[in-house]
Amino acid sequence: MKEKTSITLSREILRDIDKLSGSKRSRSAFIENVLLHYLRERARSQRDARELQLINTNAEQLNRDALEGLALQAPVGDFPEK
Repeated sequence: MKEKTSITLSREILRDIDKLSGSKRSRSAFIENVLLHYLRERARSQRDARELQLINTNAEQLNRDALEGLALQAPVGDFPEK
């Protein structure tokens, strides 16, 4: 459900919105689309920052686990020829 609101924007901003949105799309639709994109991108950035912090917090253990896994692999020359 959409709700009506009122905002005040400079003439320059409105002029740019009108140029970018074209005659087929309303200012409201354009602004809603821009804000939706911004909010999704901000949420994605916050999620990525949390995940990076989690990786960094556990980096030493993750690196040890990776090295252990590599040590269990057979050397390249140990596979029979086809």
